[in-house]
Amino acid sequence: MKKIVVAAALMAGLTYGFAQDTLQTDPMKDKDLMTWYHKDFAKTSVYGVNTQAAYAFLESKGLTPKSVIVGVLDSGVEVDHPGLIPNMWKNPNEVPGNGKDDDGNGYVDDVYGWNFLGGKNGDISVDNMEVTRVVKKYQPIFEGTDSALNKANQAKMPEEFEMYMKSKEIFTKKSMEAKRNYEMFRKINEVIPAMVKLLNGKNLTSETVSAITPATQDEAIAKDILGRISADPSISGKSPEEVQKYMSDQMKEALDYYEPQATKQYNLDFDPRAEIVGDDYDNYDQKNYGNNHYEGPDALHGTHVAGIIAGTPQGDQIQYGVAYKVAKIMTVRAVPDGDERDKDVANAIRYAVDNGAKVLNMSFGKPVSPGKQYVWDAFKYAESKGVVLVKAAGNDNENIAEHVYYPTNFENVEDEKPFINNMIVVGASTNDNNSLRAGFSNYNKKMVNVFAPGEEIYSTVPDGKYKYLQGTSMASPVVAGAAAVLLAYMPELKPAQVIEALVKSSNPARTADSNGSTFDQFSEAGGVIDVAKAAEYAYDHFYKGKKESNRNPGLKKAVKKKVRK
Repeated sequence: MKKIVVAAALMAGLTYGFAQDTLQTDPMKDKDLMTWYHKDFAKTSVYGVNTQAAYAFLESKGLTPKSVIVGVLDSGVEVDHPGLIPNMWKNPNEVPGNGKDDDGNGYVDDVYGWNFLGGKNGDISVDNMEVTRVVKKYQPIFEGTDSALNKANQAKMPEEFEMYMKSKEIFTKKSMEAKRNYEMFRKINEVIPAMVKLLNGKNLTSETVSAITPATQDEAIAKDILGRISADPSISGKSPEEVQKYMSDQMKEALDYYEPQATKQYNLDFDPRAEIVGDDYDNYDQKNYGNNHYEGPDALHGTHVAGIIAGTPQGDQIQYGVAYKVAKIMTVRAVPDGDERDKDVANAIRYAVDNGAKVLNMSFGKPVSPGKQYVWDAFKYAESKGVVLVKAAGNDNENIAEHVYYPTNFENVEDEKPFINNMIVVGASTNDNNSLRAGFSNYNKKMVNVFAPGEEIYSTVPDGKYKYLQGTSMASPVVAGAAAVLLAYMPELKPAQVIEALVKSSNPARTADSNGSTFDQFSEAGGVIDVAKAAEYAYDHFYKGKKESNRNPGLKKAVKKKVRK
C-alpha cells in the first residue's frame, strides 16, 4: 500500500494519511541529505545508522563476507535499474527465456524472482482493500435476507463475525472519505485555470490574493485555494505559470491516489483476481500461479525499497543501500495498489525462503487478515529455515496493540512474547532530533522492536530515476539491509541473535516527538539502530568465541569440559 501526503490536503483544510510511502515531489535536495541515513550519530548527532563504520569494524576483524539474498516482497522491482543491476539476484539454475522450469521449482523462467499478481492475461495493478473483500464475502452470511439465519451464522462463526463488523466499519468510513476526497480534488483540478486567470500575471502573495474579487463560484473556490497555498514558502512568490505547474502536479498526485480508492479499492463489485491471475483464490494450498513480470504495472514502491537495501552508486548518483557491498535482491511481487492478499504473502515467503533468501523485507500491512493462519504458518517455515523477517510497523500514527497491523508476529496482543523469534518490526525515525519519531509511524513498546530512518529517504525508482519517499516502508529496508550486513560477515548468526544485536545496540533517544514523549514508550529498543554497534555487539556476544574456538580445537574442548563441571 502507498502513502502520499499531498500538499493539496492542506489547501483543502484536510489532513489525511494513507498507508506506506509518502511521495515528495520536490527533487531538488542537498546531496548531504541524500545519504543522511548512513551517518554516524556519535560524530554528527544525526540518528543515522553508521553504515560505513560497520563495514570497517567487520573487515578489521578479518571477516570475509558472503553474499546474502534479500527477498523484497513488494509491488515489484525494476530489475534493470542502473543502481540495482549489480546487486540483483539471478537464479543460477534457471535458463532465461526458454519457457521451461529448469530448476523444477514450479515457476517458469523465474530468473530474478516471481510475480504472484499476474497470469497469462497480464498483471494486477489495482486490487481491493482487504476490508472490501471481507464485507463482500460475509455480508450475505451475516446480514442477508433471513434474520434467523443471520443470527445463527453469527453465533456459529464468532471470529469471522467480529472481523466482518470491524471491516464493515472501516469500509463504510473509508469508502465515503475516498469518494468525497476524489470529487473534491477533481473540483480543485478543474479550477486551476481560474487560479491562473485570477493572478492576472502577478506572482502569488497574500496581498495579491486579498485584492482578488471573484465573479463566479469557481473563482471563489480558486481564490480560497490561492489564499491557502500563499502561506506555503515553497510556492509563495511564484509566477502564475509556476503555480499552475505546482497545482497540476499536486492534483495529479491526489487523483492518482483517490481515483483507484473511489472506483476500485472500496468497490464491492470490483474483483480483478479471477480474470487476470486465474487461480482458485480460496485454495491456499495452490502455489504455482503467477508469472515472471518482476516489475509489474507500478514498481515505484518496491524499487525504492530495493535501493535502500542494496542500491549502488552510479554516474553522478551517490545513493547507496545499507547492504550495498553484500546483498543480492530477489524480487517477489505480492503487493498491488490496494491490500495484499494473504495467500500471495504466504506463497511469496515460501518462494523466497526456498530459493535461498536469508532476509525478507515486508513493507506492507492491513487492519484485517482472513488468512492470517496461513501467513503465520509461512512465518514459522521461515523461522525453521533461519530466515530473518523484517516488517514495517505501519503509517497510521497508532499504537499497534490497540489497532493491529497485519501480518503480525503476535497471535494475540495480550501475549507477552511473539510466537516466532525471527521477526523484527520497525518504526520510522526522522532527521529532526526534536521530533525523532516520524509523525506517521505506528508504535508500541512491546510490538515494535526498533526505529530506523524513514523520513526523506532518497533511493531508486523506475525509469532509472531517484526520488525521496518516506514511511515505515523506507525504515524497514534500512533494517533489512543491516541484518544482511551482519549475516554476510557472520553467517552462523541465528535470526534471534541478529535481532538482539540490533535492538540492544540502538542509539537511545530521549525525545521521540514534539510532545516530549520518549522512545522507551514507542519501541523495545528505545532508539534508532546503529549497524556498527550492532556488528560489534553480535561479534562480541555471539561470534568471537566461536571464531576463536574454531581456530583452536583445544579451546573448544576446554570450553566443553568447563561447561560439564
